[in-house]
Amino acid sequence: MREDRVILSLDVSEVLENFPDFRAAAVVARNLTIHPQAGSALETALTGVEAEVTELVSKSPLAEIAELQVWRAAYKGFGVKKTSYRSSVERLLKQIQQGRGLPRVNALVDCYNAISARHRMPVGADDLAKTAGTLAFRYARPGDNFYALGAEPAVDDPPKPGEVVYADTEKVLCRRWNWYQDGRSATSATTRDAVLTVQWLGGVASLEEAAEDLCVWLRDHCGARTAWAVAHAGAPRIEIAEV
Repeated sequence: MREDRVILSLDVSEVLENFPDFRAAAVVARNLTIHPQAGSALETALTGVEAEVTELVSKSPLAEIAELQVWRAAYKGFGVKKTSYRSSVERLLKQIQQGRGLPRVNALVDCYNAISARHRMPVGADDLAKTAGTLAFRYARPGDNFYALGAEPAVDDPPKPGEVVYADTEKVLCRRWNWYQDGRSATSATTRDAVLTVQWLGGVASLEEAAEDLCVWLRDHCGARTAWAVAHAGAPRIEIAEV
């Protein structure tokens, strides 16, 4: 019997000693069609999420939302003291709170931003073809480099010692856990296969529900084939076979 080819490996073991509750869902999306603008169905769905989140943040200050509190504590735990460094999901919720809604980028980015905001969890995406080897949430190492997405000119801004990063075997993909993405693995309108991560550190929201919701949106609005698995303390390294 033919064994399916492994197309993704994710390892979270290195951060579990200090953050034992950390869990990450890896989602593989194949055969994506990424429209540059949201169609009517996606726009309606985005507007619905904006309304949901607006109601939430009108009732609860961001500092009192459990899923944001845990990331603030985690950032402090590896030495980030500046309030300008917040998790990606907190930045999204703050934008909605300020009345600016969700950003509109393209169908893929719009989908995962909506899931991030709705479930109050950081979500990010990388072009699968631009990653190398096993992906990992780990601590920064000597020799790590980072080139911020959209920075001109591109300048190496390596992570600080003790900082949690998301990386492949060649480069850092995201600094400060989920704060900002490296441009070298970024998705674009031509991306056909992507790996997305949904990250959970605490709170009442369900990681599994968020991962499944993300897959539904990617299938409905980007035509993707999807599969997902969760890495956690009981299974710190996971693999996803051909979708």
